[in-house]
Amino acid sequence: MKRALLLLVALLFLTGARDPILVPEISQHEIQVRQGFRGADLLLFGAILTPEGTRAGRDYDIVVVLKGPTRSIVLREKQRIAGIWVNAASAEFRSAPTFFAVASSKPIKTIVDDKTAAIYELGLPWLQLSPIGSYNPKDQRRYSAGLVDLMQRDGLYKQDTRGVTVSEQVLYQARIALPSSVQTGTYTAETFAINQGRVVASAISRVEVKKQGFERLIAVFAETSGFLYGLLAVAISVAMGVLAGRLFALI
Repeated sequence: MKRALLLLVALLFLTGARDPILVPEISQHEIQVRQGFRGADLLLFGAILTPEGTRAGRDYDIVVVLKGPTRSIVLREKQRIAGIWVNAASAEFRSAPTFFAVASSKPIKTIVDDKTAAIYELGLPWLQLSPIGSYNPKDQRRYSAGLVDLMQRDGLYKQDTRGVTVSEQVLYQARIALPSSVQTGTYTAETFAINQGRVVASAISRVEVKKQGFERLIAVFAETSGFLYGLLAVAISVAMGVLAGRLFALI
């Protein structure tokens, strides 16, 4: 019994030693959103090494998944009634990512099966989006596809099947662009090393997107004094309306 246990431990140790480790890095860990912010380009790079810190020596496919903070999103369907487009059915997603981007060294379907891709959410077709409430599978797929399509058109969901380059079986890099409309918060960049259809290593880095300057003051004021912020917004709107009316009266 003792000998069998020792053999099992040795086997696990040797198996683990064959799997690589990822050493990830990001070009900037903090993005400051100021007036006139036009987005940012992130360079996600790193190395594939053995546990001893040497070259892994195998061909690995790399997938990088950059995910933004989650929030509740309500999706409404439009229906044309008597020539007028009105809101019809709707669905609410409790925790949909505000940003989701995937870059890979090859098309996902060529490196993993659908089950593995769904477990790790390695692409838009496998992004786990389930609306709140009871829906039949067909409606769930329709609402999820509608949300993904809407976010893609806004540049907030994207996928690049040739977005990762691997050099000398050691170094990898990918570029992901953040649009100017990104939400503030913590973004997670998870990198996966895949060999023969199996995820053999993963690593996570984080990026903070923060508002700075006048925009940050407004955001903090809105969060800490919501009632006063609302009154101020109404007062400014009324004042702008009165001013606009007087200007038009003078023309």
